[in-house]
Amino acid sequence: MSRNIEIDTADGCIDAHVFTPAPAGRPLPAVIMLTDIGGLRPCYHEKAQIVADAGYAVLMPNIYYRDAQGAVVPEGKSFRDEDVRPTLFDYAGHLTPHAQRRDFQAWIDTIDAQPEFDSAAIGVVGYCMTGAFALRMAAWQAERIAAAAGFHSANLAKADDPDSPVHEVESIRAQVYLGHADGDTLLPPEQIARVDEALAKAGVHFCTELYKGAGHGYTAKDAPVYDARADARHYRRLLTLFEEALQPRATG
Repeated sequence: MSRNIEIDTADGCIDAHVFTPAPAGRPLPAVIMLTDIGGLRPCYHEKAQIVADAGYAVLMPNIYYRDAQGAVVPEGKSFRDEDVRPTLFDYAGHLTPHAQRRDFQAWIDTIDAQPEFDSAAIGVVGYCMTGAFALRMAAWQAERIAAAAGFHSANLAKADDPDSPVHEVESIRAQVYLGHADGDTLLPPEQIARVDEALAKAGVHFCTELYKGAGHGYTAKDAPVYDARADARHYRRLLTLFEEALQPRATG
């Protein structure tokens, strides 16, 4: 089950959704789920509910609230359509690290305030560009984030990028899992190696895995590269991470 909430911030009102099992009955371990570049849409509502049904309260904010409320991809269109992508890239360009830092705090404050969440330990998961957000949040909110995951993440360790999240990982205390798409041009092997080296040097408890044969976006049901087997593995890995790091309590 889910409900809509509004989060007032200095940058505007974030429209967000809270997902819980039906019924939740009591506060549950908190998870923040971030969409890929396509923003809020049915396949991400489905993802959030699947995680919630495993015993979590899931907050899914609209990352594009500064520019638009609700779904940003028009009905009947795809986030991959050539006439849609320029708008998405424009909106994504506004999500600077500085803007992300303010949003991270707003999400944490919301979890602390809403009755569905047990905020003793928080997990965060990102997809595509928000895989980098998850790593940054684990670094910048190290006291609060106990688990961080990224799937088919993009540009985690881009050469000569001073804003790359690879430069922040020394602060991470969370348990980290990264599931990479095979042959992903947005995260080539040299970037994966840089991230692994940085996480290992920082002493982070982490696991990285290459999803052989799965393309960038393999968890998105509305993408032509969707891979059902890789998606099922992604849920197994994600829920194992949360079980280990967030210690969920049985529902019912």
